[in-house]
Amino acid sequence: MSDLPSPAAPPAMAAKKSADQWFADYGGSHCHHANEVIHWFCVPVIFASILGFVWTIPIPAAWPEAIPWFSWVLVAMAVVMPFYVRLSPALGAGMFFFMSLCYTGIVLLEMWAPWPVGKICAITFVLAWGGQFVGHLIEGRKPSFFQDLVFLLIGPAWLLSKVYRQLGQKY
Repeated sequence: MSDLPSPAAPPAMAAKKSADQWFADYGGSHCHHANEVIHWFCVPVIFASILGFVWTIPIPAAWPEAIPWFSWVLVAMAVVMPFYVRLSPALGAGMFFFMSLCYTGIVLLEMWAPWPVGKICAITFVLAWGGQFVGHLIEGRKPSFFQDLVFLLIGPAWLLSKVYRQLGQKY
């Protein structure tokens, strides 16, 4: 038997685990209070930064006239939403709300920020990942995504599940 980790399952197959199973696995490497606090800041920033990077993908010149509302961020949202809805419709709704806030923030950055969206996202992405790795050094455990790339999608939902529990909302 190989000592190499198995490749990450595609999100469609990975979603066969329940939300609680994913959260228990993810939570196992996020037990130290300092690491968890760091994650509350860094995970949403990383997620928003990635959507910001997607925003910067050029749109073919003819498209804005034909479909002026088009954005690659909307495509990315449509791609990940089935995963979240499969975990839980309530989590899917919350993640849609969170992604909509990120989208709105990106649009506002595009309109008002003194720097390009890509540059802002690059800076925040690097700083947030730096924070994540500091948190995992404190924790003494590797980030979960080293085990399975799907955990990159689980992190924001794990935080949202904690918000739901605080509100007494089932997910």
